[in-house]
Amino acid sequence: MDDLNQYQPFEVDQHLTAHGNYWAGRAGSRFYRALRDRRRILGSPCRNCRKVFWPPRSICTFCFSELREMVEIGPLGTVETFTLVTYAEPVHPRPAPFIYAVIRLDGADTGMAHFLDEVEYERVHVGMRVRPVFAPQRKGNILDILYFKPL
Repeated sequence: MDDLNQYQPFEVDQHLTAHGNYWAGRAGSRFYRALRDRRRILGSPCRNCRKVFWPPRSICTFCFSELREMVEIGPLGTVETFTLVTYAEPVHPRPAPFIYAVIRLDGADTGMAHFLDEVEYERVHVGMRVRPVFAPQRKGNILDILYFKPL
């Protein structure tokens, strides 16, 4: 027992990398393929609620109906809200500072957060009309839209 008393708590500085695959589901997979292959943005309409969701989903948030159909929406949209991120976090996909905005695409009833670029923060406003800028080499993820920029 004397050995236990001579050891103190300690930290081990280590970094783990976990490799894996993620399946985005039926709706997400169709959405990302359309972004990657055709630079098209899809939403999922609910025929009961008359709402179109972006990003698309398989179940309606309001009435829980199964959503099987997809429709093309956008590509133009409107800024619903925005913020300036001035700090760095390991999970951020780009270095700070940057602008996040919730964009509601034309034809959609919901918005999604994405980057807003090619504009000074002081000039951003709710109601600003924007369009997506697509990555030249698309990989089938949300960053196939690099950012949105003002019209």
